[in-house]
Amino acid sequence: MMGPDRPDTRFERRTLLAGLAAASLVPAFPAVAGERTAMYGFIGKMRATPGQRDALIAILLEGTGEMPGCLSYIVARDPTDPDAVWVTEVWDDAGSHKASLSLPAVQAAIAKGRPLIAGFDSSVPTEPVGGWGLQRA
Repeated sequence: MMGPDRPDTRFERRTLLAGLAAASLVPAFPAVAGERTAMYGFIGKMRATPGQRDALIAILLEGTGEMPGCLSYIVARDPTDPDAVWVTEVWDDAGSHKASLSLPAVQAAIAKGRPLIAGFDSSVPTEPVGGWGLQRA
């Protein structure tokens, strides 16, 4: 029962539980301070020529076998656009991403996929800091 001598402890309890929940997530994310270089991320949307999305996806996935410094490379269909493909990449640093563009497998995938690309809709570089499934080497 609340009153002048008995404070409402519901708020304090909720605050404590929220703080404990947040503290339990801390180990899942690497510390940003003290890291040698920032990870590099890239999210881009490209448009396949009509009816060629699956062929383009297959080509994009062929060239991803050995890419030093690549922590994650995800190719996804856009569920609302039959010609759109999203690519989400995470690299140990921007230099590794740049170097990957000169790899023979990546160059071959670019040459093979170019005729199937109608254009690029949008892209954005990111600076990943961690998350589920992302392991920094």
